[in-house]
Amino acid sequence: MQIWDLPTRLYHWGQAFLVVAMIITGNLSEGPHFELGLLLITLILWRIVWGLLGSETSRFSQFLAGPKRVFSYLSGREDDSVGHNPAGGWMVVVMILLLFIQCVTGMVVGGLFDEVSITALLITDDLYDLAVETHEWGSTILPYVIGVHLAAIAIYKIKGKPLVKAMVTGRTDRKSSRQVKLESTKKACIVLLFVVPISAYFFYIL
Repeated sequence: MQIWDLPTRLYHWGQAFLVVAMIITGNLSEGPHFELGLLLITLILWRIVWGLLGSETSRFSQFLAGPKRVFSYLSGREDDSVGHNPAGGWMVVVMILLLFIQCVTGMVVGGLFDEVSITALLITDDLYDLAVETHEWGSTILPYVIGVHLAAIAIYKIKGKPLVKAMVTGRTDRKSSRQVKLESTKKACIVLLFVVPISAYFFYIL
């Protein structure tokens, strides 16, 4: 059963690569850290839009469950969700939000907003200091969030639910009487075309 479209899978692995590369370059204080950050925020902005307009299993409205359903799932009860499970859906949001904050605060710290007249006026010394502290805090907590994510993947692997394989092939062995509605790669590219100019501008002034 096909549950993940190609664009979502490419986003997932692209994000994973960029995050690892950014952690390495950030700790070394050298390398294309800012450039990687701009690529990452491009993916994140695309994912946010795709979470509203994309395939069924990629939409926030499909995988964000209420507290009752989340706690029920965590207590061991089976859930009939296709794609992200109730707990995993919120992990996706936490990861996107954390990475988005890291990218934006990194852009502030790196002075990329200084060339934008409106934001240059809004970013005071206090706001700059807050961005520095937030970016450092995010750099500390991000490895732990990734660790939880990897631990969950390992647990599901032991339970016979190969999440990594599904994110590579887009398919699951689970049987279902209905088909997941998947959007086309062409639509994903159109969404990307609207996002790229934003990042391209910051690449230009970098």
